Amino acid sequence: MTVVEARRTDLSAFLRSRRERITPEMVDLAPGPRRRTPGLRREEVAQLAGVGVTWYTWLEQGRPINASPQVLDAISRTLRLDSAERHHLYRLAGQAADPVPVDSGQVTPEMQGILDRLGDLPACVSNSRCDVLAWNDAYAALFPELVEAPDGERNSLWHACLHLKPVTRLADRDQELARAVAVFRGAYSRHADSPCWQDFVRRLSAESAEFARLWARQDVAEPGPRVKGYKHRDLGNLRFSTTSLSAMPEIRLIVYTPMDDRTRLAMSRLMSMREPAR
Repeated sequence: MTVVEARRTDLSAFLRSRRERITPEMVDLAPGPRRRTPGLRREEVAQLAGVGVTWYTWLEQGRPINASPQVLDAISRTLRLDSAERHHLYRLAGQAADPVPVDSGQVTPEMQGILDRLGDLPACVSNSRCDVLAWNDAYAALFPELVEAPDGERNSLWHACLHLKPVTRLADRDQELARAVAVFRGAYSRHADSPCWQDFVRRLSAESAEFARLWARQDVAEPGPRVKGYKHRDLGNLRFSTTSLSAMPEIRLIVYTPMDDRTRLAMSRLMSMREPAR
């Protein structure tokens, strides 16, 4: 399958999944006779968006047709797409307004120096594929299995999907993992023609039925600050606010700030037990 064909397949699945979540009542349509599938029919989407039924059907089937920005905007409004989903639709339809940045794996000495100066604040440098490229001692103490993983598996999404009993695990794993996959899909649409990204999705889908299920949902989200709860094997419940700073295109500095005294004391204790190593 070519890159263009793969994008059309993704576009087809995405449009269908977004259409199926909109009920007739949500757009002031009568429910009508019994429906064979959930959500709106294709002809209803076409009517509400002001496009031809045949044209919309071809678009959802992934046929080689061109969609203007105006038409994509109308479909976005009809399907009630949020900002992340709208940009995802544009990229899949070949109308992305933003250039695809280079996904660099370069970590400069200055970036490592910033990490090290954060002390007891866990922090890492990650790319948009969730590869962890660099970290400080506090991050290594909190997530030892991740930083000690071999190349190709030193990836936060990979570990969230596959490592069920790590030293530090997400407290609300189902919700946070679903969001992580949705954010990853938003990044993937910018790199769908990259063999590295394609291989990563194939390998993770084969290793994790949970990832494969979430990937099939076609959900898309934008990255942003989060408050995350964790359960440490020895120190109990921890709460961090995660702040993501753009270091360069597709590269982020992620800092974990304790949200309460318990977490701050736990990090101090954890660091006191750790021999600094690099």
